[in-house]
Amino acid sequence: MRVIAGRLGGRRLKAPRGRVTRPTSDRVREALFAMLGPVQGSVLDLFAGTGALGIEALSRGAEHAVFVERDPRVARVLKDNLASLGLDSEIAEVRCADALGVLRSARGGKETYDLLFIDPPYEQAPAWESELSASLPSLLRPGARIVVESDRRAPLELEIQVERSRRYGDTSITIHRHQ
Repeated sequence: MRVIAGRLGGRRLKAPRGRVTRPTSDRVREALFAMLGPVQGSVLDLFAGTGALGIEALSRGAEHAVFVERDPRVARVLKDNLASLGLDSEIAEVRCADALGVLRSARGGKETYDLLFIDPPYEQAPAWESELSASLPSLLRPGARIVVESDRRAPLELEIQVERSRRYGDTSITIHRHQ
């Protein structure tokens, strides 16, 4: 697995051993960022895993990213990836916590984002729909985009306007746009 393009393009990323994570493939990330076009502003990468999506956004122009990963072992690999790329905590912040807890504290802290990545464990995706649909709007800047990666057979569907949707094998990518 590697960073596809931008200032960090071609650099390798580590993934934890075993089946703890399901990193987004290089092919899907490349297609996703082609759909997104220019990236800027602040990014929130929920269910970050290796951090591949948020790191790709930073490589392509985002100024700051917050990575949320609840598994401490996976969060250590994510921190190693950020360190090996020279991305310090002012640019790339890792929060080792539950996604909903982070969303609640972000809302309380009046944090806002330009781009969100949501890539929960596929089998859990439908269970997150109502909670995420209710929690996300207050965290989004005008025109913010939300990228949802899920299994095409059980997609995570948010109650936020869909801008584009594509399938890559069993993977569904949906881009939502906040008004």
